[in-house]
Amino acid sequence: MALMAGTIASMYDTTAVLIAMVITAKVAIIVTIFCFQTKVDFTSCTGLFCVLGIVVLLTSIVTAIVLYYKYIQWVHMVFAAVVAIVFTLFLAYDTQLLVGNKRYALSPEEYVFGALEIYVDIVYIFLFLLRFLGWK
Repeated sequence: MALMAGTIASMYDTTAVLIAMVITAKVAIIVTIFCFQTKVDFTSCTGLFCVLGIVVLLTSIVTAIVLYYKYIQWVHMVFAAVVAIVFTLFLAYDTQLLVGNKRYALSPEEYVFGALEIYVDIVYIFLFLLRFLGWK
């Protein structure tokens, strides 16, 4: 996944990559602090996150079809921003599962799986922010 992210990032302007990296780092730190201190329980909203995943899938199919026939920059940017926001919510959900002070939690045997989920969420946030910021 790191090779994929590096290859994709090499197609973008260096400034856009650095801006996306800084924004992703700030988002990850803020979401982690929020998950440690909040009383909001994202782990009890599993059905909502399933629906969000389906919405992202269907939106990506529609966006791919629309952008295939005619490239509309604002459609591309709105799609990238919406998916980055959805993956930020997934990051909050996965962080609360790993922390374990809410309704549902991961067992100690599943901590590696939880860390991988958080890693994937952060990489996807970075890639969609990079997509939002634009090409070379």
